[in-house]
Formats: sequence, C-alpha cells, structure tokens
Amino acid sequence: MKANYKRGLLLLLVAIGFISCQEDAPAIGEEVVGLPSETVVFVEGFYLLNEGNMSSNKASLDYYDYKTGNYRRNIYSQANPDATLGLGDVGNDIGVYGNKIYAVINNSNKVEILDATTEKRLAVVDVKNCRYITFAAGKAYVSAYDGDVQLGDNSPYGFVSEIDTTALKITRTVRVGRQPEEVAVVGKKLYVANSGGYNPDKYERTVSVIDLTTFTKIKDIDVAINLHRLKADSEGDLYVSSRGDYYAIPSKLFVIDTKTDVVKKTFDIACANLTIVGDNAYVIGSEFSYTTFDFTTTYSMINIKTETVSDTSFLPKSVSDLIQTPYGIAVDPISKNVYITDAGDYVSPGKLYCVEPTGTVKFTVTTGDIPAHIAFKNKLK
Repeated sequence: MKANYKRGLLLLLVAIGFISCQEDAPAIGEEVVGLPSETVVFVEGFYLLNEGNMSSNKASLDYYDYKTGNYRRNIYSQANPDATLGLGDVGNDIGVYGNKIYAVINNSNKVEILDATTEKRLAVVDVKNCRYITFAAGKAYVSAYDGDVQLGDNSPYGFVSEIDTTALKITRTVRVGRQPEEVAVVGKKLYVANSGGYNPDKYERTVSVIDLTTFTKIKDIDVAINLHRLKADSEGDLYVSSRGDYYAIPSKLFVIDTKTDVVKKTFDIACANLTIVGDNAYVIGSEFSYTTFDFTTTYSMINIKTETVSDTSFLPKSVSDLIQTPYGIAVDPISKNVYITDAGDYVSPGKLYCVEPTGTVKFTVTTGDIPAHIAFKNKLK
C-alpha cells in the first residue's frame, strides 16, 4: 500500500476487501543477472526493496553490487531460509545504517533488521502499520499509522518509535498526527509529515516537530493537506510534498526553513517522489485525478541553492517514454547516475533503469513486483 497514490484509495479499498481471500506467495530463490560494473569510490552498491502487492506477502529484496556488476534478485529468502513466509507483506521503506539493513514492512507490522554483509536476519522489531524510517546519532526513527489498515473517522493518531541501533529495541515513542508518512532529522529536531489519508474529508495538513532530547512534540507547522514526502537538503531546508485531494486541489511541493520552522516557498509542481543529491532535487510528478481518472507525469529538477526549477527534465523523452509507472528514485552521489523504477501494472515484475547524466541508459533490469525503495550501501570507514 505504498502511497504513490497512483493506486490511491481505490486500490486500498480493493486490498482491504480481498485481504482474507489471497494466499501467500511461495518463496522464490535468488537469481543473479550480470550488469555493467561501477567504479567503487564511496558507494559499494545498493539494495532495492520491492513492495509486492498488498496482502500477497511478496515483498522482496534485491542488491546491485557495483564492483562485480551482479544484480541479485530476492536475496532475503536465500540468506534466511528459516523465514518460511519470506520478507513479508508490503515493503514500505528501507535504510542502511552502519552495517545493518532496516526494511520497513508495512502490512506485516515489523521492521526487519539484517546484517548488511551476510543479509541474515539480526532482529525483528514490531511496529504496527509502520511506514518510513530515518536515522541519527545511533537511533532509527520509524513512523507508523497505528491502528488497522482501513478508511474512516476512527483511525488513531500515529506515532514515531525510536529504535536503538545497538540494542535493536524500541526505546521511546511519541504521538504525532494521523497517518504520518516520511520523517527527517535536522539538527536536534525530528520532522514528521502527517497525511490523514484514511479520512479524506479530514486530511491532516501539518508537519509535526519533535525535540529529540525530550522526545516530545513541540509544534505543528501548517503546510497543506495530505502530506507525504519529506527530504532535508544541505541548506537546512526541508522539501515536503502534498498529494492534494485528487480533485480540485493539486499536488504541490513546499520548502520549510528549519531555522524558523516556517514555509518559505511553494513550487506549483506535482510531487509523487523525490530525492536530493548535491545541489539538485530530482522530482517525479505523477499525479492522479479522480475527475479524469487519469495520470499526469512530469520529471522536474530543482536547484536547491537558487530554489529554481530547471526548464528541462532530468530524463530525456526517449527514456521517460519507456517508463509506464515511475515509482522509486535514487541518484548516486558520485557518478550522478539516476536509478528510477517502473512499477508497470503493479501486479507483474517491474523494471529498474540506470540513466547516466548524459541521458544514456546504462542498463535496464527486471526487479520484483513494485520496485520502490533504494538504499545505498557505503564503504565502512
């Protein structure tokens, strides 16, 4: 149920309705595909978390090794044969911190923690209806909807749990808004984008601010309805996206100055996903409308120094025309190669494209179902 919201509320309802009718998918063994290698400078490779369709228990994990060029599909089951049900249901986010992988598995209500060398399970931390993860000073912070996966007025307020990355246990929890999404740390403050997505008549419109010393909410910043993405840049600003209401209120992108905790700029561009690398924010604008029942897709690049939108897309048309359903995005911090995923029809294996800064496609590879989240594995110091 990752909220790119191309599937939106309609798919959520379908998933809820059929949740008891589907069977778990059988575990699939690891597969290796040879791809062009990359020079290892700082990054050794990356993990790609495939969401899998909700209630099908098909979340899976892939790894692309820069040095060998090997793309390994479905590495979790190979490394963890005793986990007979596989990685779980709906891989919603992934991060690498130190030598550990943290996979947030939404509908399985857990965070899987793996060794980044062996990919073997180290621990499972239970977090109900968990969504996104970020890290700071030896802690992981996980947002969670709380409550069951269902629409309505009775959904509880969400929370953020703090996980000690040595003990691998929850140490503190704080309540935030309803259906919190992405989280980011700037200085001593944790920012949380609230959506209220389970109740479209009463969308949330705030970013909650948590003091990390006391782990208490100190304020809410009014931004716009139905917030989702939240990324910090090198200037101390936060880029936060609003999905809009899928009718008259469009998706937009906002900038919050964390020194004042005030919205200082609005970009009138749709934002379904983004990543910030160097001086640029790479933005996928894939906006669904219940009025037209269609999607409008754009690929924008923002210079975060000048806070201006480039006149040109970060993907050439020859590449964007190949992509049916843009979904996940990451950019290598050294090569600036763009890794962008295509979720296709959401029920079949997707694709991963590697696009060089020149616009040339370096490779394309088949992934698991709904390839969504990329986490780079850096060389340990």
